[in-house]
Amino acid sequence: MDNKSNESSKPHVIDSLSVDNVVLGIENGRLMVLTAKYNTGLAQGQWGLLGGWVSYDESIDDAAKRILKMITGVDDMYLEQFRAFGEVKRYPAERVVTIAYYALVRPDLYKMMPGGTASHVEWCDVHKLPNLIYDHGDIVKAVLSHLKNKVRHEPIGFNLLPEKFTLLQLQEVYEAILDVKLDKPNFRRKILKMNLLIDCEEKQQGVMHRAASLYRFDMVVYQKLCEHGFNFEF
Repeated sequence: MDNKSNESSKPHVIDSLSVDNVVLGIENGRLMVLTAKYNTGLAQGQWGLLGGWVSYDESIDDAAKRILKMITGVDDMYLEQFRAFGEVKRYPAERVVTIAYYALVRPDLYKMMPGGTASHVEWCDVHKLPNLIYDHGDIVKAVLSHLKNKVRHEPIGFNLLPEKFTLLQLQEVYEAILDVKLDKPNFRRKILKMNLLIDCEEKQQGVMHRAASLYRFDMVVYQKLCEHGFNFEF
């Protein structure tokens, strides 16, 4: 969450409820999370997730979108509700419950313009995060644990890759989320066996190395696998 000092006097703000957004992306094979440096109150000068307070006259989903736009200027990002965090002393001033959301995006598609309670926004390697305010570090860890389980039972990568991508790029997505190095032949064999990909019958352009084949997701298969799941052992 962001700091309350600018909003606590407003009667429409729910004092004990906040939203925190975990925005993740892949950059050069690394899993990154978007962080904000706050400019007011208890969080002033410190880094945290993209958070704020929920108003009485908005849904929690709408609050998450509004807060994301306020801090980054971005208003077209799909956010998925994760879960609540309600440890008694998670916020030092009083008892506050936060609802965490997460998004998987391509960082290169978004130009962040810090605003509202944040003076800066910055992508950080999830394994080299600065000290985050409150329990935000625990929230990131919980989302990462969720994603590690998710990739074994649902397809992933649609929002993290360009429309056409190589098998290596897809493998890097899985490696970044799982934080492991995967065997290339084994990964490719299993992915192709799922019939999840369509061969574009094109090669990479403008690369110094041997051009690799390009693929895209079969969205009919993708959606079916999202609905029914599978068991993918790496």
